[in-house]
Amino acid sequence: MNILIFSGTTEGREISYRLAEMGHRVTVSVATVFGRAAQESGRTAQKETAGPVQVLQGRLEEADMARVLSGFDLCIDATHPYATAAGENIRKAADEAGVRLLRLQREESPVPEGAIVCESARQAAELLKDTEGNILLTCGVKSLAAFSEIERKRLIVRIIPSEESLRQTLQADIPPANIIAMEGPFSAEFNELLIREKQIRYLVTKDGGRAGGFPEKVKACGNCGTALVLIKRPAGREGLSMDRILDIVGKSA
Repeated sequence: MNILIFSGTTEGREISYRLAEMGHRVTVSVATVFGRAAQESGRTAQKETAGPVQVLQGRLEEADMARVLSGFDLCIDATHPYATAAGENIRKAADEAGVRLLRLQREESPVPEGAIVCESARQAAELLKDTEGNILLTCGVKSLAAFSEIERKRLIVRIIPSEESLRQTLQADIPPANIIAMEGPFSAEFNELLIREKQIRYLVTKDGGRAGGFPEKVKACGNCGTALVLIKRPAGREGLSMDRILDIVGKSA
């Protein structure tokens, strides 16, 4: 089977290699240079019997996605749980190209006791605007605009180590000393060290599940007495587990 995976996530990389091991022709589409590097670094996880995984890099609009999908037997949406716009474009493109679509859903985490739950980054920012103390943002550079009314010196921003993410963070007037560019996920111990070093009162996060290091953030906040502010997952992004998708593909081959 000829399969195209829209990815950029840990589970997207994992399922691409597992499908290659099953003998399928697999192509992975990622948006950024960082996504390509992460995908290709996972080749060491392949068994010697696995076929190669082709990687396409570049941001695609709906029409581009439909064009790329031409000739594939199956499309898998393995984008981030919060990537609603990308997910909708993939759905429309697969429909236009007449290609079957399966969505790989990262398991949702239980809401931690004592967490401050918000519907959006904007709501989280509004809630934190009149508080005191430093805020650690681990919710992605696309959420930075929502926090524009909060003093820059209060914001500590953790981002992936890509040129694009760093540029966007600097353009948001975040002081360089407050930018932490590292590839996660991180251990609870590392999170605790960062929280204590930067004197963090609030940690803002999305539910990245185990793949995104969410349990380690929860544990670190609990150990440090730091308030965890959780931005809820958007509705309408239901999907299937990795094992279920592998089972469906296996039966369809």
